[in-house]
Amino acid sequence: MATGFGFTVAATEGAARTGVISTPRGEIRTPAFMPVGTAATVKAMLPESVAATGADILLGNTYHLMLRPTAERIAALGGLHRFMNWQKPILTDSGGFQVMSLGPLRKLTEEGVRFSSHLDGSKHMLTPERSMEIQKLLGSDIVMCFDECPALPATEAEVAKSMRLSMRWAQRSRDAFGDRPGHALFGIMQGGVTQELREESAGALKSIGFDGYAVGGLAVGEGQEAMFSVLDYAPGFLPQDKPRYLMGVGKPDDIVGAVERGIDMMDCVLPSRSGRTGQAWTARGQVNLRNARHKDDPRPLEEGCQCPACRSYSRAYLHHVVKADEIIGSMLLTWHNLHYYQVLMQGLRDAIAGGNLKAFVAEFHSRRAEGDVEQV
Repeated sequence: MATGFGFTVAATEGAARTGVISTPRGEIRTPAFMPVGTAATVKAMLPESVAATGADILLGNTYHLMLRPTAERIAALGGLHRFMNWQKPILTDSGGFQVMSLGPLRKLTEEGVRFSSHLDGSKHMLTPERSMEIQKLLGSDIVMCFDECPALPATEAEVAKSMRLSMRWAQRSRDAFGDRPGHALFGIMQGGVTQELREESAGALKSIGFDGYAVGGLAVGEGQEAMFSVLDYAPGFLPQDKPRYLMGVGKPDDIVGAVERGIDMMDCVLPSRSGRTGQAWTARGQVNLRNARHKDDPRPLEEGCQCPACRSYSRAYLHHVVKADEIIGSMLLTWHNLHYYQVLMQGLRDAIAGGNLKAFVAEFHSRRAEGDVEQV
């Protein structure tokens, strides 16, 4: 296990919990949302701007960074933290999800995945050992073991075969990771929507031993109801004293439901991607700034929000720059969305600590049901 890495639960309410993940690069308050910096940048944001939203940790992407600019180049330049000017913790995914998404451009074997780059067609081989090597070169604080993530729907036999391959790869990842003080390795539970397979996967991971555990293979097409049904039992199969990470989630109501069910960490491209397409997330749901109803509206995007978009600009201005495809539109809406997500996470942490999570969740759903109100 990683020295200098720890997890403390400070309070619980039902299955939900709040606490702190300790790393040599700083503390991560949980439940935590990790903005995604796929290619060593959170799109349309400066690193200090991301930090100003309240983010304690970022996610980087092994697949994209190994192709461009390459992990070896990043290591030669001082590691990912120095390269992208982010000194807080960084979690890197293993690359497994991305290479599995390549379809005919990849070939899966027991050894790993051979694939062609989507950038230039160059040939690569990604194995558990190579994934660990890349993430070590990047200098990741939290490393994810290499796994296969089958797209749903899939037959139970297909999911079982994939899960057992991932468990063999998890052991190889653990062996290749070795002893790296100050750096943590997380295992990834698979098993689709089948409870018995999830329990088998969790048992295999616990027997190997990891610093944290992810619930993988969700948010891949199964729908929220199916995802929540898995989260009703899956976190309980994992150690209580280790952080639990739900990969690739998600929308605000996905996040709230996951936290209610015992998840400590999440990531998603949604807040930044939405910001680049004129979409804003608010307490009353999603707002499309391309809509003509905003063109003469002097109000802020969200009353009371302390992000720069809401403090200094009107809906009319945001509508204008979005419609005109001005870069500042992406910048302001991405900042707002990331700020909204971090305010939501702080609200969840405070509610759990204060023992009033049920009331917080009820208010969250009530405000979203109201919808974005017109100017009166």
